[in-house]
Amino acid sequence: MSWRQAEREYTDDVTGMTTIPRLFAETVERNADRPAQRYKGGIYDRSLAGPVVEAAPDGEFTEITYDEMAKVVRRLAAGFHELGVEAGDRVAIFGDTRMEWAQSDFALLSAGAVVTTIYESSSEAQVEYLLDDPDATGVVVENQDHLERVLSVADGLDLEFIVSMDELDQEYQDRTDEGIYTLAEVHTLGERAFDPDVFEGWIDEQEVDDLATLIYTSGTTGQPKGVKLTHRNLRANVNQTYRRYAPRPDKTADLPTLDTDTDTVSFLPLAHVYERTVGHFLMFAVGATVAYAESTDTLKDDFQAVRPTASTSVPRVYEKMYDAIREQAQESDIKARIFEWATEVSKSYQQAQSPGIGLRTKMKIADTLVFSDVRDALGGNIEIMNSGGGTLSPDLCRLYHGMGLPIYEGYGLTETSPVVSTNPAEDTKIGTIGLPLPDVEVKIDTSVVPRQQFDDAMGKIGELLVQGPNVAEGYWEKPEATEEAFVEDEDGRWFRTGDIVQQRPDDYLVFRERAKQLLVLSTGKNVAPAPIEDAFASNQLVEQCFVVGDGRKFVGALLVPNVERVREWADGEGIDLPDDTGELCRDERVVERIQREVDAVNEDFEHHEQIKQFRLVPIEFTEDNDLLTPTMKKKRRNIFDMYADEIESIYADPDPDASGGAATPAESE
Repeated sequence: MSWRQAEREYTDDVTGMTTIPRLFAETVERNADRPAQRYKGGIYDRSLAGPVVEAAPDGEFTEITYDEMAKVVRRLAAGFHELGVEAGDRVAIFGDTRMEWAQSDFALLSAGAVVTTIYESSSEAQVEYLLDDPDATGVVVENQDHLERVLSVADGLDLEFIVSMDELDQEYQDRTDEGIYTLAEVHTLGERAFDPDVFEGWIDEQEVDDLATLIYTSGTTGQPKGVKLTHRNLRANVNQTYRRYAPRPDKTADLPTLDTDTDTVSFLPLAHVYERTVGHFLMFAVGATVAYAESTDTLKDDFQAVRPTASTSVPRVYEKMYDAIREQAQESDIKARIFEWATEVSKSYQQAQSPGIGLRTKMKIADTLVFSDVRDALGGNIEIMNSGGGTLSPDLCRLYHGMGLPIYEGYGLTETSPVVSTNPAEDTKIGTIGLPLPDVEVKIDTSVVPRQQFDDAMGKIGELLVQGPNVAEGYWEKPEATEEAFVEDEDGRWFRTGDIVQQRPDDYLVFRERAKQLLVLSTGKNVAPAPIEDAFASNQLVEQCFVVGDGRKFVGALLVPNVERVREWADGEGIDLPDDTGELCRDERVVERIQREVDAVNEDFEHHEQIKQFRLVPIEFTEDNDLLTPTMKKKRRNIFDMYADEIESIYADPDPDASGGAATPAESE
């Protein structure tokens, strides 16, 4: 039996078609005494810490078992019911990823609510929209800051209660008559009212086709839409993803699996479907232990403390992690040379079909001198690193695999709950987004892209269409948008992903570009920005790349330099650079040096795909300046607006094959 057939047919206690509350109840029964959650002290003023759960020492992790977590969830569910939550009510969770987010999610779902989500960084206007659109009756916020953001827009809403995970200042205490509570107060209400038979009744009354959650799209292309995901959608995707990484009997001992021995660190937004399904529902279903990182800035310390076996992340975080790894490994000139040598050996080893004895020997030396330390820095136990939410540079992926930190890249969307495909441990193909999961059907609409524009593509290329039990039925109260998102043929109803994907003869999928982001040059040539931007992912001197050129004669780019590395280069060359970052971006010597990096990247692309002109810009694209979404995708429209003058200046030069350059002083202000 092939491994693909084995994963399709595999069943065990984890698989099944139940509601999410029933999934949680069953995993608690199987794993009652096993650690469920680890939480760090000194970060939050948790209202539950002390009266409900043990307060963790500052900077250290404390854990609770599945049975202890279930007691919290059940009493919170009863408490929310006391606040008036009934089956079908929409209740939002507005906060960062943490233990209480997960507990509130399971509690609200157990009470029959439909959980809607709000990103921690959402503005007041966004908060108002994300509470008003689903007609939310309540909201669980993280702290007083979030509470006040909700109160500032509450007049036009129909909120019956606001619950804070953290303690509140005196001015907000004892205001339960106004519907303001702490999570501890909700727990107290539930403790008094909890009845195990009534609680079981709430779960029994739910059907798998009931709406479980509304997750709003990131809004990169307009007003967010609420994706309607049922218990069936989410449960199906848990099963599909689990079967790929389950401890199946056909797996050899060297292949990583997800099971009760899995430890993971959760840090992506639980408000997004990727972390919610893969890092939350799936992990608890298998009986794993989930630790909650302090932030993405403390991942190294948190990984060392938790020593996880698995991690779920997005490409931008892996890029940042690699930058930190490289920076630590380059503390001296000798270490820097050894690290660069080791990474080149790793690349050669990964690309070789049959490494000879010489290359194998070099790889062992590189592992001893460099890569073993890298693994230790991340806790020393990593077996699985999943990547989604964007494209990962193949070169960067090879480097991680070479360091003994395998990244299994996948693909998904909010509307597909989210995972459509992922690379299997049995046969990982770097540069692809893997094979469709079991019970996920895909089809390529080749009519979307002229075939001659992708002469290098083997297999079918076009818009990816998806169907399966994990696919949402549509958008909340947006019938026209729902109709536009689906197409029907003799094979059924297909979700239109809007993504241009290549399906190779071996069925592995290769992401090319969002259809709306595909650049069509004035020459008629199509250019996918993502592979060009990804080519800079492991570059030491370029932090970020943003490719432009739609309707233009040639491809241009905005490049954000890695200022620290540029200054190190300049110091080594005896070059005195200006202190101001904007002036640094206009320095001809810096521009000439970055041009060499662009020339090196251009070698891997066709002539019409090569960057002919660029501008250096001093401001990194981040979530704080609204140039990245909370899941670290580029907000292309916002970047265009911020750097409209710089982009126009790229095309002011009549010679597209002239060397690149930086923005003029006026353009950078």
